[in-house]
Amino acid sequence: MHVASRTGNGARGFYNLTVPTYAYIARSADGRRVKGRAEAANESAILGDLAARGLAPIEISLTAAVRRGKRVSVRALAASYRQLSELLRSGVPLLRALRILARSKSSPALAVSWGAVADGIASGDRLADAMARDERVFASVHVAMVRAGERGAFLENVLARLATLLEQQADLRGRVLGNLLYPVVLLLVGAGVVVASLVFFVPKFEEYFSKMPELPLPTRILLGTSSFVTGSPWLAAVAAVILVVLAWFTFRSSVVRLALLARAMRLPFIGTLLSSIAVARFARMLGTLLENGIPMLAALEIARESAGNPILAAAIQRAAESVRHGEALATPLAESGFFSEDVIEMISVGESANNLPSVLVRLADTLESRIDRMLATLLKLMEPAMLLLIACVVMFIFVALVVPMMRMSSQL
Repeated sequence: MHVASRTGNGARGFYNLTVPTYAYIARSADGRRVKGRAEAANESAILGDLAARGLAPIEISLTAAVRRGKRVSVRALAASYRQLSELLRSGVPLLRALRILARSKSSPALAVSWGAVADGIASGDRLADAMARDERVFASVHVAMVRAGERGAFLENVLARLATLLEQQADLRGRVLGNLLYPVVLLLVGAGVVVASLVFFVPKFEEYFSKMPELPLPTRILLGTSSFVTGSPWLAAVAAVILVVLAWFTFRSSVVRLALLARAMRLPFIGTLLSSIAVARFARMLGTLLENGIPMLAALEIARESAGNPILAAAIQRAAESVRHGEALATPLAESGFFSEDVIEMISVGESANNLPSVLVRLADTLESRIDRMLATLLKLMEPAMLLLIACVVMFIFVALVVPMMRMSSQL
């Protein structure tokens, strides 16, 4: 029997999910080929269902429906880690605990993933190895921490810490996006006002201005934009979509993103905010890995992949090479210029006192508090900046309409 590979989506922060549906080809007792589809928590469940119906499976595959559908936040995965930790602490055997997660109704796709992990455990795999097969759901950092917990016989603690790590990352992401929501809404409202002016207000002046022999440049720009938007609305919409798509593909380029990030990092306030977010993420990840028994070089590699900032990732890579040759971690990080002096001092003291993991976790807490204050300040600055930008656009429209009238009045 051929079973197609399992699918899932472990894009950072979100996971695609929907009710899992399997397509199957089986042979009945009289030799007929039977095709069909059925919903099931995992492959074992669909096999049991076919056996109960007297069908011998030939091929089972997960349909594309599981790849498209609703999305669940990373908090669902964190909750499943915490639930698994609590089940194991209560004395529930690992395989039975995984089967419980596989029957979850709140997150069907995660239930499918846990069902696949349970199947791996039932066939003799270790938990980390079974999770590693679904790398789009279980990231490498999760697998590494679970593997260390299995080897050190503290799996329950590792799962609890992993749940806390994911929750803290989700909190930080939520605070950043939440603080930026109001300026974005304000900008969209301003753009809506401008478009409404071009569609409904400006065209009323075209007939009046057509009698004038010469118009100022701002007026010609305004009337031309209004004519394009109102005269060819579909063309304007297509042009807007093309611009959005081009911008999306441009920003997907790693070269462009790196260049823009390098420029942003040099800005006085924005650069400090971006570096603080990246360093806080790195410190919490590295501290959590070291606390769970991951060796320094392996922890640095995982933290580098999870940094979310290519400039910081390059600095971590250079630091890992230096550590491999016997240097302290603080020295190469200080040479990168990415870390502030107080952060380097805390890391250096943590290495000297042999309590670097706890120092890194406290450092992440400190930096996240600092990020909250910086985001609050940024929000206070962005609100008047957005209002000023909208006011400038409205003033441009006003001047472009009024100046020709004033010229005509002076001539009369």
